[in-house]
Amino acid sequence: MTQVSSKRSGNGPFSGLRVIDFTHVLAGPACAYFLSSLGADVIKVETVGRGDSTRFRGGTDGERSSAGLSTAFLTQGGGKRSIAIDIADPQGYEVMKKLLQSADVFVENHRPSLLKLLRLEYETVAAINPKIIHCAMTGYGRNGPKADAPAYDVNIQAACGLMTMTGEPGSGPTRTGAPIMDYGTALSAGFAIASALFQRTQTQEGTFIDVSMLETAMTLMSSTVTDFLATGNAPVKRGNAANSRSPAAGSFPTGDGMLSLGINEEHQFQALADVLVRSEWKTDPRFADRPARAKNAEVLESLLTAALAERSAKEWESALLAAGVPAAYVRRLPEALEDPQITSRHFLHNPGGDEAVSVTVPSLPFRIGEAEVHAPDLNPPRRGEHSVEILHELAIDENHIQNLLSQNIIEQSSAPLGQ
Repeated sequence: MTQVSSKRSGNGPFSGLRVIDFTHVLAGPACAYFLSSLGADVIKVETVGRGDSTRFRGGTDGERSSAGLSTAFLTQGGGKRSIAIDIADPQGYEVMKKLLQSADVFVENHRPSLLKLLRLEYETVAAINPKIIHCAMTGYGRNGPKADAPAYDVNIQAACGLMTMTGEPGSGPTRTGAPIMDYGTALSAGFAIASALFQRTQTQEGTFIDVSMLETAMTLMSSTVTDFLATGNAPVKRGNAANSRSPAAGSFPTGDGMLSLGINEEHQFQALADVLVRSEWKTDPRFADRPARAKNAEVLESLLTAALAERSAKEWESALLAAGVPAAYVRRLPEALEDPQITSRHFLHNPGGDEAVSVTVPSLPFRIGEAEVHAPDLNPPRRGEHSVEILHELAIDENHIQNLLSQNIIEQSSAPLGQ
């Protein structure tokens, strides 16, 4: 385990680990951000004069993005220090080598051809530091006919088949409303890195991790993929109906709003009938069991819709949950974020400080023991904000540091974030 700067030594399970974050867009930065949330010292390597292009795109506020403050960048920018390097310059490359020598993990999400050009492919990185965990995140994986192809979340949603099975019957291909493939890939990579770090405790050797966004997407669709491979039945658009195909599992209109129901077990249907004050359903032969309800699904849906019209979706959720029936009224995001379930668990975190960069962000979706794992308290960095600090940690001579700065091989920024 690398001895890291005391300034960034956290108390999480990855405290004492150093991660070199050579990523951009969403999936890669999010992976490094999750590692930072768990206590790792994450150093974001950016290009002199340009930095991570995601600073300038993403989110709904164009003015913020133009200033290099896009919410897409700020969301997974916290908890990191930034060093800006001209890696193409021989002296800049030597700095990068020193960073890799000091690190436990190297995360990157660039195409293999670029990594080879920069001399940052695994074989070279492993020669620099045999114990390093090198995590490569790409659209399609590091081998195969598309190994060097570019891809974003929207391309992967198209390539994996998800868009053709999402939406109402008769509609065209539909993308999900959030970049779930990016964040799913980030979590997959984080899981792989944790596994590789444990393996290193047994072998004392580093390793290479190949993370594919396309295969992550297929994994997120595992049961659907398996069903097709086993039956030959290609998935079709089913709107908001649940994958369980239970007759009373899906979204239904109410007196006010839509309600999502998950009636998959017999006891759940019995409880549903009681809450809706439709006890006759429990003895109706048309609804006696799941096969009978499936056969009479249209009748049941009509009766269910009529019953649900008597109250609002919010009222039904409360009553049904109290009876042990899986239910949730359909919320818009602002309402979902105000749910006491979210607020009571301190899931949203704002580190405070500079108002320009201090945004409220989601924390990790799990707890380890009694400790709260929340987003880092270190605000997103300016490009190259910590360059000199990091060079000092690498024991680089002050005269050499000044020489690197004067030649613009290293950039130390004190300008507003994004500039």
